[in-house]
Amino acid sequence: MNVQKIMFFSLCMMGSLCVGPHTFAKSATNTLASCSTEVQQYAMSLKFQHRSAEVHALQLQAYNVAIARLKAILAEKPNAQNLAIVTDLDETVIDNTQVFVDDLKRCESYTNWKSWDTWEKSGKPELIPGSLAFLNFADANGVKIYYISDRSQKYRPYTTQMLKNLGLPQISDEQILLYGTSKEQRRQQVAKDHEIVLLIGDTLHDFSKAFSQDQSKQERLKAVLDNQDKFGEAFIVLPNVSYGPWSK
Repeated sequence: MNVQKIMFFSLCMMGSLCVGPHTFAKSATNTLASCSTEVQQYAMSLKFQHRSAEVHALQLQAYNVAIARLKAILAEKPNAQNLAIVTDLDETVIDNTQVFVDDLKRCESYTNWKSWDTWEKSGKPELIPGSLAFLNFADANGVKIYYISDRSQKYRPYTTQMLKNLGLPQISDEQILLYGTSKEQRRQQVAKDHEIVLLIGDTLHDFSKAFSQDQSKQERLKAVLDNQDKFGEAFIVLPNVSYGPWSK
């Protein structure tokens, strides 16, 4: 084995050159050098979210915790008939990072969301690792699943078909609550007839009215500390370093 191959193998083992579950296209990184600074600033975090084995591991870890918690809850409540889980969709159950990579390849900032409507209609997101196994476990144990997402109501048929194509359980209009009222209001709608035992999401307002996208960083950190006992118990957080209130 020559020196170049040894160096590549060493870097690969350290994660410097190897890609994870996805591939951040070479053409994207080649193009970025000619893009504006505004566009280039998103490249590193998107590489991490899109291709890193570490994100893959964190996603699996989150869903391993979710399954363990749901098993414990079912053991504590063997006769319960009205248990439910609430989960976000984007970057929680489904991975949309390909649309952001495609934007960067065109030297466009994905934070303008110009490509998002087309993606909602015809995009092909992938499943977040571990999500299907967890949701199938909930379904097999009689737990209702409510998908609360800020995807658009006007693209509901496309979203519903996409979720069915991915093989997700309990896909119905009644259990897919899309953008309109606040996420808290939609959670309360579920809570009228169910005991919500787990909430899963990639941003803090997926969990509680204690969090909002309008809070300052200090307010959000205080809310996290005030609710610290719920993380890993009732709240399961997925990593998302592509976008979110933190980016402001």
